Amino acid sequence: MDQLAKALGARIRTQRKACRLSQDALALACSIDRSYMGRIERGEVNITVEKLYRIASLLSCDPASLLPPVAELQPG
Repeated sequence: MDQLAKALGARIRTQRKACRLSQDALALACSIDRSYMGRIERGEVNITVEKLYRIASLLSCDPASLLPPVAELQPG
């Protein structure tokens, strides 16, 4: 499921940039360490549902919108 973490991280990064937030600003607002936020966006860690909801709330989106469709995760 490494692919899931990478796809989720990419979607979080895209939404963060659309909201014109820096990675540092998002991390601070979410009470998440700055370096950990970078690891989330690179797909190096699996986050909890609680963190997903916290991030989505600050990015003004539904948590489900940050999750990639299953078809995107299927092997080619």
